[in-house]
Amino acid sequence: MHALWLEYRRSRSRDVRDRLILTYAPLVKYVAGRLASGLPAHVDQSDLVSYGLEGLIGAIEGYRLDVGAKFETYAIPRIRGAIWDALRKLDWVPRSTRAREKQLRSVIAELETKLGRAPKDEEIAAKMQISVEELDELLAELSRLSFISLDAPLATGEDELNPADRLSDPDAPDPQAELSAADQREAIGEAIARLPEREKIVLTLYYYEELTLREIGEVLGVTESRVSQLHTKAIMRLRSRLDPGA
Repeated sequence: MHALWLEYRRSRSRDVRDRLILTYAPLVKYVAGRLASGLPAHVDQSDLVSYGLEGLIGAIEGYRLDVGAKFETYAIPRIRGAIWDALRKLDWVPRSTRAREKQLRSVIAELETKLGRAPKDEEIAAKMQISVEELDELLAELSRLSFISLDAPLATGEDELNPADRLSDPDAPDPQAELSAADQREAIGEAIARLPEREKIVLTLYYYEELTLREIGEVLGVTESRVSQLHTKAIMRLRSRLDPGA
């Protein structure tokens, strides 16, 4: 494989590039599959693969052998980013859902600042002037209609911060990030440390152990839909701390 990269670096041949694309295509399927598990049913995984291929091609064309990072480490954030860029352009999440998500994040951030800890469901519901049952319904709606995830960038533009990349591979090259990788890891680590225990477990099993929501439900003894709610709630808390104004 190293010889193939050397050949591409020397010749920039389209044929060699196509061979690299075929070699690393499973990366696109892997990333698309992970993202698809939390997207609405009407989003076709084959479309995600198509979007991700654009990211793979860009990664192949931009990768430098002398940076010291594995190609997979370099490529996966760019594949994921290409998929998210395409989804943002499609704007498949209803505007009302975006507004409710933003309100919930704002409330969580405000209560965390005021209380100095992760707010309880009852406190969040009271601040939003809804019942706990209505809060549960909102979380279920958000988990179905929009993929609230560590994989989604916290902001657009040059200062994107992708928590999943920083957690899974702190050495991943990210020349456009304004914060250093160490600062990012510290901020994310502090935010995770303040999560309720069950939510921390869900994030750990999902992002580190790569269990499915169904498998996490079996571990915790709850339904898959309940795990989905816990995941959504954890990410809402985490993202409200990292990017409360978005």
